[in-house]
Amino acid sequence: MRHKQPYKELKMKKSIMATAMVLAVATSTGAFAKATTGTITSVDKNGDSITLSDGQTFTLPEGIEAETLKVGEKVSVTYTVKAGKLSVSSIHQAK
Repeated sequence: MRHKQPYKELKMKKSIMATAMVLAVATSTGAFAKATTGTITSVDKNGDSITLSDGQTFTLPEGIEAETLKVGEKVSVTYTVKAGKLSVSSIHQAK
């Protein structure tokens, strides 16, 4: 004979599952890489960042030197958002 689960236990399991799903979605939204294309309007060689024509400023990681990028160059940028900052994953000249 099968026993029914008490109402409170069933309600608790549903609540835990809903909370777990919300946390999974909330923590994964910023992890996906995004992409954009634009023209470089400024290069901050000291801060290792660039600004594109749409006004977005991107932080360059180690391995991508700001000195290799030029104002006026059209680029495609793949980036992630980390702590509210746009962090470049890859950058190359756009066609």
